[in-house]
Amino acid sequence: MTNWNQTQALDFLRELFTLAITAVDPRHCLPAHLPDFPASGLCIVLGAGKAAASMAQALEHHWAARDQADLARLSGMLIVPYGYALPCQYLQVREAAHPIPDLAAYQAAQALLASVQDLHASDTVICLLSGGGSSLMSLPAEGISLSEKQDINRALLRSGARIHEINCVRKHLSAIKGGRLALACAPAKVLTYIISDVAGDDASIIASGPTLADLSTCADALAILQRYEIPASAAVISHLHQATSETPKPDHPVFANAPVHIIANAQAALQAAANWAVSQGLQVQILSDRLEGEARDLGRAHAQLAISLANENQQRPYLLLSGGETTVTLKGNGRGGRNTEYLLSLCQHLNGHPRIYALAADTDGRDGSEQNAGAWCTPESLQRAAHLSISASDYLANNDAYTFFASLDSLLMTGPTYNNVNDFRAILVL
Repeated sequence: MTNWNQTQALDFLRELFTLAITAVDPRHCLPAHLPDFPASGLCIVLGAGKAAASMAQALEHHWAARDQADLARLSGMLIVPYGYALPCQYLQVREAAHPIPDLAAYQAAQALLASVQDLHASDTVICLLSGGGSSLMSLPAEGISLSEKQDINRALLRSGARIHEINCVRKHLSAIKGGRLALACAPAKVLTYIISDVAGDDASIIASGPTLADLSTCADALAILQRYEIPASAAVISHLHQATSETPKPDHPVFANAPVHIIANAQAALQAAANWAVSQGLQVQILSDRLEGEARDLGRAHAQLAISLANENQQRPYLLLSGGETTVTLKGNGRGGRNTEYLLSLCQHLNGHPRIYALAADTDGRDGSEQNAGAWCTPESLQRAAHLSISASDYLANNDAYTFFASLDSLLMTGPTYNNVNDFRAILVL
């Protein structure tokens, strides 16, 4: 394609995002990893996360042709965010709050843990995990209240802590995360299937690893609370000082026969987008699928990179793709998630460059706590903002990227994607 106009550029970026989501759809990714239906015993399917219901549907569809006597042994429960439920025939889907757990999350986690009591070696537990599962499967350890966990979660999310730090604390304050669900399932066989939303695909971090061994310690959790000056009650501090509060480690026998499969991740989504862009005649560079750090800092760095590429007079359009999970340290009281904050910083530092377009979105369909997946910017974005008497720097200082792009009618609204491989960022240099 030559002589792109603005409509074509934005259509191209939105199509890239759609292709990336499609590439990691559980209907395509899960069936090849599933075992044959267990020959005997119960088959209990459990899970939590933004992709849990779509994974459950894919599992049911894969086994739909089984004899009804077999399927009578199939049961289970998935916990998803409000608005992410999908109908299942044999499995129960319950909704709860994300990212701050609510009473529904607490009650669902209680029911989920109760469903694996008194299992036998002939039984099979299949765990379907994806991003968001940690908040949704929230069952505090004995002696800790739900409100205490809510307060700590809220403070950690505002602090700028990385997801592995947040989930380290969550694991050590939980009765179900950090491998404790696997302990509860014993002696049944446990199979875990994961859609990764964390940089580096560390399976033990995703949904706080309820069926995986945990290398982090109570001492690590205490250090994180101290590092980010997170207020914690006497009950929480006391709990983290007790040896019995430690999570099970890799040498625990329960993990000897508990295979884990990552069925989709950010790299798969980015590669699908890249392959299509190459087929359309573009030069493509995937910067990384695991970029972290402050969203606004990454936006500034990517703006500088894009401008340098534009100045090289490339013979073909150039596409920069990246994924991962950035963070936002809240200092203002505005609205928006990390992808819109990244994009606002990028837009500001592009300074209206005439040949650069960009889109940034969360692959789950919601950026932070807002209803948009993300947003896009064009060479005209800053000029249009100036006509509306709004300043990119002022909105960035107030962490109010959502309002900035809403004013420009540049929000990407997809609704729930029933999936999550985290951030998707695309910069088109014409």
